Amino acid sequence: MWSHVPGLCVLEVGIGTRKNTQFYPAGISTTGIVLTPGMLQRADKQAGNLRLRPIVVLHLGDVQQLDFTDGRFDSPAATFVFCSVPDPVLGLRELKRVVKPGGRVLLLEHMRSSNPFLGAIIYFLNPLIVRMMGANINRETVENVRKAGLEIEHVEDLGAGGVFKLIAARVPSK
Repeated sequence: MWSHVPGLCVLEVGIGTRKNTQFYPAGISTTGIVLTPGMLQRADKQAGNLRLRPIVVLHLGDVQQLDFTDGRFDSPAATFVFCSVPDPVLGLRELKRVVKPGGRVLLLEHMRSSNPFLGAIIYFLNPLIVRMMGANINRETVENVRKAGLEIEHVEDLGAGGVFKLIAARVPSK
């Protein structure tokens, strides 16, 4: 996913323990957001453990209410985040707001499979998974991207019966 991130000013939503930083393209300036103070401390601590130390400015924040100006970023990226956002459409609209017109949004997500059998299993298991891990495995993230007003460029099926997808979308030009 990171090889497709355009621009120099990038927002990583849900940076977590900074596992993605090893994949960042050279020369980007990255702002990472995490939801909880505990995760912010883990991300700060993890920075010292990484061999490659790209500069990342960390912020405590919620993707549903970002504390950034309109059009600040060239591109945002998120990996397995929107399964846990209470209102994913609201969060995606916030990404649309803070990204420059024409900017590319990249999401690596898991979601409900379009395979009827697998989709039914996921639907059945979702309440248990939400209680155990907090992640909704039943989300229709591609449709949520559309609902947020982003333009779908490409959706790549990464396997597991259509559960894992790489979604590339664009913020409409004004």
